[in-house]
Amino acid sequence: MKQLQISISKCPCNMDPQNLTRVSEFILLGLSEDPELQPLLFGLFLSMYLLALLGNLLIFLAVSSDLHLHTPMYFFLSNLSLADIGFTSVTIPKMLMDINTHHRIISYGDCLIQLSFFIFFGCMDNLLLGVMAYDRFVAICHPLHYPIIMNPNLCGLMVLASFFLSLLDSQLHCLMVSQLTFCTEVEIPHFFCDPSQLLNLVCSSTTTKKILVYILGAIFGGVPVSAVLFSYTRIVFSILRVPSSRGKYKAFSTCGSHLSVVCLFYGTAIGVYLSSAVSPSLRSGAAATVMYSLVTPMLNPFIYSLRNRDIKKALQRLLSRPA
Repeated sequence: MKQLQISISKCPCNMDPQNLTRVSEFILLGLSEDPELQPLLFGLFLSMYLLALLGNLLIFLAVSSDLHLHTPMYFFLSNLSLADIGFTSVTIPKMLMDINTHHRIISYGDCLIQLSFFIFFGCMDNLLLGVMAYDRFVAICHPLHYPIIMNPNLCGLMVLASFFLSLLDSQLHCLMVSQLTFCTEVEIPHFFCDPSQLLNLVCSSTTTKKILVYILGAIFGGVPVSAVLFSYTRIVFSILRVPSSRGKYKAFSTCGSHLSVVCLFYGTAIGVYLSSAVSPSLRSGAAATVMYSLVTPMLNPFIYSLRNRDIKKALQRLLSRPA
């Protein structure tokens, strides 16, 4: 293993200064160190990554090229596809390179960059799911006013607001981590620079930092989740008031795909952070992170296209179009 380059800094707590260092590199332990599993992991994650890229790229191109899909719902869906492409590309290529080259070291600067983009695209996914829930709420609960409320200016403003809020969240996390002082133990039991794992490597007290992380999570994660819960509560009550069973099915089918993605994304994400809170030293959180950072973006295009005739037709026209 390559020797880590470290330089002594002043001790901010009551510890021996020799035990506190400013590290220049971290070691990513990945999902497994078993040599026999590496080819299997490489092939599996490469296939999943390529499927996620291809599926989300096709959704984006289909929505962009088809005038029939230039509506608020598909506008948000195309932006979600772009966010999913970025979300998977931040961590998976680095993990694949580490598996292939057995070089599991990431520099301090690259770690901050990776963490910043991971938080940005993850927050973007989160906010866009909240925006899409509001769009479905207006479409089902206020169908007559839908074209007026969800006008192009408001849709563009909501996506722009999601972008800047995600950028703010990522920069706050990056600033917080850049102020930490790490011990000589710089092994991260993960396949990327996860902020919760980085906090476990800090020598000084991290109580304030953890409180800040919880506050940021409550603001940038809790608000979209609350919007989703509020929207779907109102949607369910509206659907139950529909007299015919055919009308109920039609109303539910308009938001069924989005609800499936919401449950998959939030269910796995909440499970990861609950498991990390119970056992932060285990690699179970790293394996569970794969669910919402790779599996969910890979499944999103299939969920939205399999039950959506408009997407199917747009994809057929896109694929049958001459080069």
